[in-house]
Amino acid sequence: MKTQSGFTLIELLVVMVIVATLLSIATPRYFNSLEESKETTLKQSLAVMRDMLDQYYGDTGRYPESIEALVEQRYLRQLPEDPFTGSRVTWIEVPPPDGVVGRVADIHSAATGQARDGSWYAHW
Repeated sequence: MKTQSGFTLIELLVVMVIVATLLSIATPRYFNSLEESKETTLKQSLAVMRDMLDQYYGDTGRYPESIEALVEQRYLRQLPEDPFTGSRVTWIEVPPPDGVVGRVADIHSAATGQARDGSWYAHW
């Protein structure tokens, strides 16, 4: 008499339950790490651009007319990409206080939404 080799339906169901359980544990952690890396990238990009705005002001006594001027005058190699908008041109330029020469004294993200700590990306 020949015996058939293979898996029973119960064995297949048990394996599928184990795989589904592992995926339900791993998937949220994966997406949390993606969100965390985007937030870290945004914070670092803002810090670098703000530092370059300050250096530009220190060197010239005025703020640049646009954020692209930092690239043109080689304070930055290129504008960083906003990790949430996926664009290099969506940065929000903040003008300096009255009486200060120039048009860009600060920079913010155009991203909508809140960070994991509850703060708004646009307020960073």
